[in-house]
Amino acid sequence: MAIAAGNNKPNSDANLFRLCPFWSSSGNAQNQTEGNAQKTSKTVSSVARSLLLPPRRRLRLDPSNHLYFPYEPGKQVRSAVRLKNTSKSRVAFKFQTTAPKSCYMRPPGGILAPGESVIATVFKFVEQPENNEKLSDQKNKVKFKIMSLKVKEGVDYVPELFDEQKDLVTVERVLGVVFLDPERPSPALEKLKRQLAEADAAVEARKKPPAETGPRVAAEGLVIDEWKERREKYLARQQVQAVDSV
Repeated sequence: MAIAAGNNKPNSDANLFRLCPFWSSSGNAQNQTEGNAQKTSKTVSSVARSLLLPPRRRLRLDPSNHLYFPYEPGKQVRSAVRLKNTSKSRVAFKFQTTAPKSCYMRPPGGILAPGESVIATVFKFVEQPENNEKLSDQKNKVKFKIMSLKVKEGVDYVPELFDEQKDLVTVERVLGVVFLDPERPSPALEKLKRQLAEADAAVEARKKPPAETGPRVAAEGLVIDEWKERREKYLARQQVQAVDSV
């Protein structure tokens, strides 16, 4: 929200002070009536909230500020981040990166129900170091942006949602890249391994066909047993008829 200044600066300043009585002197504030002060205070509070307070976040990220990658030059490596919907509404999320040619995400977006979480896997190709550059000297400018959007029940995820309702989109986090030495154990590396294993297990679980339930198997068993019983009776009658005909 922008406040355009008029040609007459003193009048503009006066209007601004009338909007914000707590900036004026105590003598001027006493001259205002209590009713006007309350109305102005409410107006200023709403403006302050919209201008000064950050947007309320819908997702909780773990890790919250960085994506950790094992440093293996010349290879494609993976990172992981858990996204949890902490709001009371269904929330769509979407990834963006400054290096789409060397990075991609799985899943690149989706919809989470209230309280639902997912571990997203991020793939990145690590360039070879230049001039014997060490791991500690690596400066990676690649960034990953995670956005969220409140959606209604029954809405399916499509990336175009974020373009159609861009005024309602919240930027949850902009994550930087941190490289880890794969040969040196660390809490961050161990956590990354656990998250990647959990993400892989979730992908495999989605590939498996749904397990057959007990009642369905029982019903199929009853049908098979009944068919076998009928066949045995039929064969028995055929044998009796064959004996009688002799």
